[in-house]
Amino acid sequence: MNTINAKDRLIVALDAADIEEAQRIVKELDGVVHFFKIGLVMQLAEGVDHFIRSLIEQGKKVFLDYKYYDVPETLRKAVHRASGIGVSFLTIHGSSSVIEAAVKGRGNSDLKLFMVTVLTSMDAADIAEMGYTNHSVEELVLFRAQKALNAGCDGVIASGLEAQKIKELSANRLLVVTPGIRSEGYPDDDQKRKTTPTDAISAGADYLVIGRPITENVNPRREAESILKDMQKAFDTMAQPV
Repeated sequence: MNTINAKDRLIVALDAADIEEAQRIVKELDGVVHFFKIGLVMQLAEGVDHFIRSLIEQGKKVFLDYKYYDVPETLRKAVHRASGIGVSFLTIHGSSSVIEAAVKGRGNSDLKLFMVTVLTSMDAADIAEMGYTNHSVEELVLFRAQKALNAGCDGVIASGLEAQKIKELSANRLLVVTPGIRSEGYPDDDQKRKTTPTDAISAGADYLVIGRPITENVNPRREAESILKDMQKAFDTMAQPV
C-alpha cells in the first residue's frame, strides 16, 4: 500500500485581501504547503489571473473554487478554459446535464472536477429555508454525491461528517475534499458542520481545505506544520492493516 504524504493533501485557502497578501502567505508557507485554493474572495482581485498562473509555474497546485454554475453550454466552455490554464481542482454544481457538460468541457486534461454538496456553514435550518424541507443535510449530501458519481465527477466537496457514507455510496470512487476543518479548541465561527483534521481523515476525507486557522494564525507556518503532523498520523493509521 502506497503511503500518503499529508503535504499532498493539505490545501490552504488564500482568502486574502489582495494579491500582495496572498503572495506573502504563499512565501511564508513555502516548503510546507504547495496546494492553494483561490476562491470568490480573490476572484476580482487585480492581477489574480497572473497570480494563478505564477503559482502553477512555480510548481504549486491550484484549486479554483469558483463554484461554476450556469447553463450546460456555458459551463462546458468555462471548464474548458480553466483546464487550459493548468489548475488542478475546480468546483461546480447544478443538475446532471450541467455536471455532464462540465465533464465534457475538461476533455482529456488532468483537471479534476468536484461537485459542491452542502456548504459546511449550513445546517438543517439553512437547507429548509432553501426549500429542502423533506431531506436531512446528510440525505441531501448523499443525493448530490450520487448525482456527481453518475455524471462523471472526480469527487465532491463535503463535510467530514458525511465523508464515510460518501465513500460507501461510491465504493470509494469519489474523492472527498473537506472544508470546515477546525482543530480542538478553535473558537466557534460560521462553520456549523466542522470536524478536526484527524476526524475528517478517519472518516474518509482525501483532502482538507483550511483557511483562517492557518492564514490568520500569528505563525501560519508553525500552525500548518502542526496540522500536517495530525494529518500524517491519521493517514498512517488508516493505512495500517486491521
